[in-house]
Amino acid sequence: MAARQLNNMANYNDDYEKPVNIWARPKMNVTFRAEIMPGTSRAERTYKIEKVLANERVTLQGFAGEYRETAFEAINFLRDKES
Repeated sequence: MAARQLNNMANYNDDYEKPVNIWARPKMNVTFRAEIMPGTSRAERTYKIEKVLANERVTLQGFAGEYRETAFEAINFLRDKES
């Protein structure tokens, strides 16, 4: 019985796929960190995501290049909510 459980666990581990860390969605607003764009306001550093790539980088509407999550401020879903 123990050998059967070990075999099942081995198959489970072989079939296991790491969950994808999806930190962004198309049309979502992101704001570049101030260190990356010094001297610009938050509004000027904010862009909409155009596309999320397979490598977890994003392209932006109106701003060329591919960017990682670390280029942006932490996502705060409550920032734009009214009190």
